[in-house]
Amino acid sequence: MKSFFYSLMTTILLTVATTVSAEDGSALWLRFGTQGQSDVTGVKCTAMDELKQHWQGGPVVLKKQKKIAKDGFSITTKGGKTFIEASNDAGLLYGAFHLLRLQQTGKDVSNLHINEKPFFDLRILNHWDNPNGTVERGFAGKSIFQYPDAEKMKYYARANASIGINGTVLNNVNAKPEALSTENLQKVKQIAEWLRPYGIRTYLSVNFASPIKLGGLDTADPLNPQVVDWWKKKVAEIYQLIPDFGGFLVKANSEGEPGPCDFGRTHAEGANMMADILRKHGGIVMWRAFVYNPQSKDRAKQAYEEFMPLEGQFHDNVIIQVKNGPVDFQPREPYSPLFTAAQKTPVMVEFQITQEYLGAANHLVFLAPMWREFFSYVQPQKLRAMAGVANIGTDTNWCGHHFAQANWYAFGRLAWDPTLTTEYIADEWLRQTFSNDERLVRPMTQVMAESHEACVNYMMPLGLHHIFAGGHHYGPEPWYDVPGIRRDWTPQYYHRADSIGLGFDRTRKGSNAVEQYPASLSARLNDINTCPEEFLAWFHHVSWNHKMKSGRTFWDELCHKYDLGVHQTRQFLTSWDNMKPFVDAQRFDEVQRKLRIQTRDAVWWRDACLLYFQQFSKLPIPNDVEHPIHNLDEMMRYKINISMYENPAYGYDK
Repeated sequence: MKSFFYSLMTTILLTVATTVSAEDGSALWLRFGTQGQSDVTGVKCTAMDELKQHWQGGPVVLKKQKKIAKDGFSITTKGGKTFIEASNDAGLLYGAFHLLRLQQTGKDVSNLHINEKPFFDLRILNHWDNPNGTVERGFAGKSIFQYPDAEKMKYYARANASIGINGTVLNNVNAKPEALSTENLQKVKQIAEWLRPYGIRTYLSVNFASPIKLGGLDTADPLNPQVVDWWKKKVAEIYQLIPDFGGFLVKANSEGEPGPCDFGRTHAEGANMMADILRKHGGIVMWRAFVYNPQSKDRAKQAYEEFMPLEGQFHDNVIIQVKNGPVDFQPREPYSPLFTAAQKTPVMVEFQITQEYLGAANHLVFLAPMWREFFSYVQPQKLRAMAGVANIGTDTNWCGHHFAQANWYAFGRLAWDPTLTTEYIADEWLRQTFSNDERLVRPMTQVMAESHEACVNYMMPLGLHHIFAGGHHYGPEPWYDVPGIRRDWTPQYYHRADSIGLGFDRTRKGSNAVEQYPASLSARLNDINTCPEEFLAWFHHVSWNHKMKSGRTFWDELCHKYDLGVHQTRQFLTSWDNMKPFVDAQRFDEVQRKLRIQTRDAVWWRDACLLYFQQFSKLPIPNDVEHPIHNLDEMMRYKINISMYENPAYGYDK
């Protein structure tokens, strides 16, 4: 009996200890610990509230200084006090969060001389949230805006402000007209009031045909006086409710969405109509360049072909929002040529924080390297703003995967300063989210830094792209085809595998997409011997026996890349297994489970793609590569029956 009692008490104590130390990830990187103990004086604002609650150092003085750039700040120490100066409340708040970040990451704060300002004036999240609560390409539960509450919205706002994000589009670019209904605008008004103290302006995606579907008109022609009048009244209603409303995001004439071209007008005429109405209120139009039609010979060329003839025709409060690559958020793409071609039209980049094509919320893929690669080709000063498709939902940890939080964090930090390195951002995030222990920070920084390249390796190396499963885009299906489907929705359209080789010929002898790039880069891409190998199958139909820089044939190199990706994911899992002493039990277990899925998925990707492409190459898989353990016919029959609004529980499980 005594033995049973001691055993029972031990179990209870262990359960209590586990409960106390459990971490669910809901705190994100805002883990400030004990209550603030310092004297904070000066300007009474949200920055003061944050510092009073969380700052552990000496006295802080908040001051307004007109000479400092908008949203910028300075932090100096003098006479035992820390002074934060800015020209506006937002700048003071960013300065306060910067100071708290230094505290969290264990930096010396005794002698500070810091001057910072954001590179981009507009640093904005795009939520693809629907009225019914689903989130398109969302892998973290339902929309946080469907049933918003003050506490959740405040934490969301704090997280964004801590990394400098100052705008949010609340709804899906595939917008429903109801987004502009009076009932919904009342909800937007409440959300805006919760976000405003943290320097965040609200924006809405709008359906171009709203005057028809919501206003009862028989046209949405942007030059029709009745249509213009409808928009004027609707915009006036919005600003009456939300005086600092930011403006509209518009997806027009793309994937079935209505637009000005339906009425014989141009993108410029549609965007300018809205921009003229918004101008007097200080609002802008972000007009997406994601357009393509099934008749084009090369989908990658279409944004350029539709928007370059309109160069210089857009009003100055219109920004063309362009995806980072010319197709659609692939694991690796060359940059969209619109960024270097547009000289008279303001453009902004749209990144995808949510991992639509990168393993959803099951794979650890840190996206800072991808975005840094983009900036190695496109100078940040060419851009007016930076947008990111959010990965946020109602899941307890906000993003579905604890490490997916790092992509939200990295987006904000790079929108503030695009020169920050991958390793710097990863180090910062790990220290704030997990621990300052170097035994965790160093190995996991390396994992994060290598994770994107590993994903490219096990999914689509050497320039391959868009060979995903249809619909939900989770897992490999280079064979995917459905009778009657548009060809540019099939992997065969992109990989073009045959007995000769693999890849899409976009050279001057092919679709000539290379001509959309600056002359020196165009010439480099056009020549198979100078084209960067990471883009080889993007721009060339590469012979299976083409000799690579490694000395291998293209086929052998492809096999080695896929196999390397598998081994990299296994090493990531091993690295995380070694983190057990430094991480709370709940997050350790949850991340470990995800990494096990990712490792199995990497094998699935390698086996499916190599066995499928081997049908065309007729070549053996090299002996020094781990050979497939799955059968192609079984993988081709395997389907994951999920929608585009949820995260798969697992991948291939045969």
